[in-house]
Amino acid sequence: MSAVGTYTPRPGAAPLARMVRAQAGLELRMILRNGEQLLLTIVIPVLVLVVFGSLELTDLGGREERLAFLVPGVLALAVLSTAFTGLAIGTGFERRYGALKRLGVSPLPRAGLLAAKGLAVHAVEGLQIVLLCAVALAFGWDSPTSPGAWPAALLLVVAGTAAFSSLGLLMAGTLRAEATLAAANLVYLLLLVSGGIAVSLDDFPAGVRPLLEMLPSGALAEGLREVLRDGSGLPTQHLLVLLGWAALAGGLAARTFRWE
Repeated sequence: MSAVGTYTPRPGAAPLARMVRAQAGLELRMILRNGEQLLLTIVIPVLVLVVFGSLELTDLGGREERLAFLVPGVLALAVLSTAFTGLAIGTGFERRYGALKRLGVSPLPRAGLLAAKGLAVHAVEGLQIVLLCAVALAFGWDSPTSPGAWPAALLLVVAGTAAFSSLGLLMAGTLRAEATLAAANLVYLLLLVSGGIAVSLDDFPAGVRPLLEMLPSGALAEGLREVLRDGSGLPTQHLLVLLGWAALAGGLAARTFRWE
């Protein structure tokens, strides 16, 4: 007869990295299954690119000039849609429904939850960039050939994601869900029009142009244009603006975020 062994339970949480990956996968699936989120993150940026890329706008020149202006702006719009508006609204309603409160007592620490949300945001942005560049190339966009263009652009996207995510979490953690919904959509529309995304900052009065360039949308859109359209090196000034917004909003969010 074989001896019957005894087994001692070894309770404990899974490794942090595994928990973060699992939560990030859940966050990503939730975004991709949400029709409103897909409209905001995928449909609207593609629609802006297609419509404005097809219009005959004399102030933007021919199609090549229009696409050279529009593609960096639409990439900035994609970051704004996902990292700010979508994250703020989704997190705000998670607070309202008590999902964040329940996650707060799970083995996953709050820092891990925020890291998972960040990974999901970056994954969605990766899909957006691939899709938008494919549409732009189909329209005849002349993509940059400089070897340092795309690394610089991706660095700007990461910095822009940090800035917009911090602002989104700051809003979602301090306002009620309904107020977050209204405020996030309002800010989205304002930045779309006046943040250098769909309208060039050169079209605004010279007195307000420096202020618009200090907005995260203006810094990201103009920085991407300098890299992808003009072939410039990494625009340090725009990068510092984005990092400054990330540090300021992130610090405020860390102190004021209400999990319940």
